[in-house]
Amino acid sequence: MGYLHEGHLSLIRHSKEKADITIVSVFINPAQFAPNEDFNLYPRDIERDKKLLIDEKADYLFFPVESEIYPEGFQSNVLVAQTTKILEGELRPEHFKGVTTIVAILFNCVNPDYAFFGQKDAQQTSVIKQMVRDLKYPVEIVECPIVREKDGLALSSRNIYLSEEDRNKALMLFKALNESKTMIDNGERDAKKIIKNIGALFLVEKNIHLNYVSIVDEKFNLIERLEDGTWYYVLIAAKIGKTRLIDNIKFKI
Repeated sequence: MGYLHEGHLSLIRHSKEKADITIVSVFINPAQFAPNEDFNLYPRDIERDKKLLIDEKADYLFFPVESEIYPEGFQSNVLVAQTTKILEGELRPEHFKGVTTIVAILFNCVNPDYAFFGQKDAQQTSVIKQMVRDLKYPVEIVECPIVREKDGLALSSRNIYLSEEDRNKALMLFKALNESKTMIDNGERDAKKIIKNIGALFLVEKNIHLNYVSIVDEKFNLIERLEDGTWYYVLIAAKIGKTRLIDNIKFKI
């Protein structure tokens, strides 16, 4: 959705390693924002984005206007039924319908062989993978690792909203994820115990509202007990001041 940062640019680099032509779409999609969310405030600077894309040697920028994507009389949507009901989908009920619809449209416009998504929006990537499987899109979805600041904060366009104090508090998300991994590395397999322990870290933190902590497998099934030989995500979402952030770690036991 534009206002590119190093996380977005890493996707371009992955694309250039794997594909012959790299196309970057920039479209701030109104359909994935609820009326009370920050669509009008979402950061925008297309000239800045263009310069970054030129520096990264992206081949094309696809920058449609809203009327091209949603012309007058538009009334169709793409919906992934199950994976969208939990976590982000529960808190933002219309969000993923907006995501899957716009991605389906962009796939039809561009006809890519590969599409590169960041691990930070892990549930979104899982939803897109499901849509691609179900609707037989001939595109390979590539999940790329999270890019972080040196202190561990996951890069996000919304980080610019954070005051200096709130930015320091935001480091709690990565700290909590690392704590969960330490528990797992030490042999804990009960997901409820891990989640309870992470939640307790936030009880003493003022100005942080924890939305959820959850553990899921690669297909985003909620997990009660972890099993060896399986890939998992530990996911966290919290509101720091007025800014809502998400983060996760992915690992195999």
